[in-house]
Amino acid sequence: MLAKRIIPCLDVDKGRVVKGKKFQDIKDVANPVELAKRYNEAGADELVFYDITASNEEREIFLDIVEEVAREIAIPFTVGGGIRTVQDIHRVLRSGADKVSINSAAVKNPSLIKEAALKFGSQCVVLSIDAKQTEENLWQVFINGGRKNTGMDAIEWAKCGEELGAGEIVVNAIDTDGEKGGYNLELTKLIAAAVSLPIVASGGAGKLEHFSEVLQPGCADAALAASVFHYGEIAIPDLKKYLNENNITVRGDF
Repeated sequence: MLAKRIIPCLDVDKGRVVKGKKFQDIKDVANPVELAKRYNEAGADELVFYDITASNEEREIFLDIVEEVAREIAIPFTVGGGIRTVQDIHRVLRSGADKVSINSAAVKNPSLIKEAALKFGSQCVVLSIDAKQTEENLWQVFINGGRKNTGMDAIEWAKCGEELGAGEIVVNAIDTDGEKGGYNLELTKLIAAAVSLPIVASGGAGKLEHFSEVLQPGCADAALAASVFHYGEIAIPDLKKYLNENNITVRGDF
């Protein structure tokens, strides 16, 4: 069985790591380079860096910070936010990222997924889906940092992303983001059942049990979290030990 991955997420705004709830009420947390070093040393499997206002502000991502983080870590590094073209993807990969996460730009121009997969390989292309439940049994895709409802069905968009060549899908559940009440298991399972790609669950981690719930068979292959790691509520070595004790395969020495 493939090891499940634990992935801290750095939401970056104006050069600082920040965190909010349901994509609102944003608060300052830390320096991204220092935090990245800490997670690298703590045994995180990967790291995700989102420039959370680049798309909405229609500006380029902060490549200088990407370069600084890449120099300090030895784990796979995914970068997203403000990426609109194949040239943007090339610049981010050249700055040290291993994978590029695309969200708003992919919705506006789905062929970007295909072009990127053909040029750089599917393993470099992560489709990030911000989804919110708008009525019973319906999750819709939001863009521009959760500000705009596209009206697109999230499960159908995940299928489309796979067909276009994405190598991985991150499921960001807006309803549970920052609430610490658990991941959206229903949405994660629906997308996992609809595609054959690795699924990264995001939004809602608050305690150890939430990770074991979402990393069960038929659900997520990796769990992404921010607040519980940033504020020291859960230490990654303790989390991995707990998962190992609960028969979930993770990387590490126990």
